[in-house]
Amino acid sequence: QEGTTIPSERKQNTSKTTSELLYKNLLKSEQENWSDISARYKAMTKRIKEKLEELHKYKFNLESPRIVFGDNVYFEENGCVFLSKADGDEGNVDILFSTEDLGFSDAFIQRIRISPDQRYMAINLKSENSEEATCVIMKLGHFPVVEKVIPNVFSFEWATNDVLYYTSKKNLKCQNVFMTTFTNQKHTKLVYTEQDARFFVDIYCTKDRRFLTINSNSKTTSEVWLVDCRHPFKLPALVQARTKGVIYHIEHRNEELYILTTYGEPAEYKLMKAPVASSGMENWQLVYALEEKTKLVDLEMFSDHCVMFLKNAGHLYLSVISFVSHSVQSIKLPTWACEFELESHPEHTTSTCYFQLTSPVHPPKRFAYSFKENNLIEQAVQEVPIITNCHTTRLLAKSKDETLVPITVFHNMNSKELHRKPLLVHVYGAYGIDLNMSFKEDKLMLIEEGWILAYCHVRGGGELGLSWHKDGCQHNKLKGLHDLKACIMLLHELGFSQPKHTALAAASAGGVLAGALCNTDPQLIRAMVLQAPFVDVLNTMMKTHLPLTIEEQEEWGNPLADEKCMKYIKSYCPYQNIKTQCYPSVFITAYENDQRIPVTGVLRYVQKLRKAALDHASRTSKKGNWIPNIILDIQANGSHCDSSWEDSLNEVARHLAFLNKELEV
Repeated sequence: QEGTTIPSERKQNTSKTTSELLYKNLLKSEQENWSDISARYKAMTKRIKEKLEELHKYKFNLESPRIVFGDNVYFEENGCVFLSKADGDEGNVDILFSTEDLGFSDAFIQRIRISPDQRYMAINLKSENSEEATCVIMKLGHFPVVEKVIPNVFSFEWATNDVLYYTSKKNLKCQNVFMTTFTNQKHTKLVYTEQDARFFVDIYCTKDRRFLTINSNSKTTSEVWLVDCRHPFKLPALVQARTKGVIYHIEHRNEELYILTTYGEPAEYKLMKAPVASSGMENWQLVYALEEKTKLVDLEMFSDHCVMFLKNAGHLYLSVISFVSHSVQSIKLPTWACEFELESHPEHTTSTCYFQLTSPVHPPKRFAYSFKENNLIEQAVQEVPIITNCHTTRLLAKSKDETLVPITVFHNMNSKELHRKPLLVHVYGAYGIDLNMSFKEDKLMLIEEGWILAYCHVRGGGELGLSWHKDGCQHNKLKGLHDLKACIMLLHELGFSQPKHTALAAASAGGVLAGALCNTDPQLIRAMVLQAPFVDVLNTMMKTHLPLTIEEQEEWGNPLADEKCMKYIKSYCPYQNIKTQCYPSVFITAYENDQRIPVTGVLRYVQKLRKAALDHASRTSKKGNWIPNIILDIQANGSHCDSSWEDSLNEVARHLAFLNKELEV
């Protein structure tokens, strides 16, 4: 009736319905737009796909990880789990089961854990359309049978032959740890709950299988609880109460805890130790400290040695600590190598450490380091059937504040006139995570076709240690943007391509710096490809109901509680700073099922960007005026940057077809 006030709940429901309708219409409009445009890239996409499929046949990525248990070797290939003998007799291989047998034909195996007596196997199955995984526990034997199915599991480890600890994951959060038994009296019990929304819980088993560690980590702080595998029903024991700004992880050897931690000055990783019985911080003793600007990639503990996998100024090396001779060996690795790929579950008592080395354009090569011989051996691998005359160059760009920023550049040695060649620049710069530099067939193809590839290791990433991350997060985010600009300008100055042949690629949080550069310096690049990009920082960080907002405050700040922080985010946020100007062409792939980067923010960004580009074109309408293509491809399949090989192949082919057209290759 006239004059009647609508109850606020009804108002809310009405506005919710309106926004949902608006979202659906926008989504439909973008899908129709892509459907119309995609035809112009069809032939090029087909050619690129065929090339990549041809390269994929060579199976550059070596065999899947092996889990060695005495004489038995377990491994997974194409959704099947196999058992073979460690003597390497290829004819002696049994198929235990497949994901199809378990009724999970569209899922892939994410993690495998085998009970100490090899009676049970726990596996995590994940579909590409979801972040959630299901844990299936199999009873092994002549005819393996499903013993238990647990939904929404993130990590799990066997404490004993029949006691499994696991964490449950709900709405991207992991805060509960459970114990389940497979004895005659089967039962499941909650053993730990994390109350702080900024912390994420996972479970790890020390290499000697003596302890399970319950690890509660925020972006800056840790707390670890120990479960004694000899007494799995005892309450977990606290190692050291969380201390703001101190991260630590635990290994064990001979009744001593080896603690990898940021405790003490400088706030970079150090290896320390303490007795199990008195594990508090006051008892931590230094074993090994990293050099300045060194990134700790990983650590493997063996019975008499500890191997640290390190990066320094773009180069990879090992530090091998001997607990017997109390010496440290430093082993420099081949200069082409950019990334380690570690073997899963190396035997604790082995005398050899195996690992793979790779780069974006070098397929993985397997290496072995012998503790006895103290030498590095390259394992024999099948010859790559194509010859890559690829040159790797490492540069340093001077940023706005004089900081030197590393760049890794790859190009074909046979290429002449590099200033005319297309350049694809990669950036990430968040969470202390390194740019992904593992091997990709498409990168090898681009080098073969004369492209230049550049990887900008800007602040906010982790390439030069923890301080490199700290110097590019929260109120330092703009430093990452200044670094990126300096890198691209240096590349052009040195004759690596030029703006009209330059494209920028980024995924997820890398979209912040890539999108910001588009606003501040669009003249530096001609095109940009983004995958599930984070481009609406301010609006996202204002929405505390979203699953990751609270824990992300340690990276971006809290604009709701701090006005200075709000203004600072507003100063670089890609969505907030779109203006009427000439933009590069942009191709964005987003996912309908993405729980991390809501599609609504990406849709808003694309609409605003397209309007700004068109407004600029109409204001400066003159003959031959260039209008950028702003394309959004929304995938119904796949979740955040996690697609099957087929979907990923289609995505990459579309991105490269777009870049070839835009850069007129």
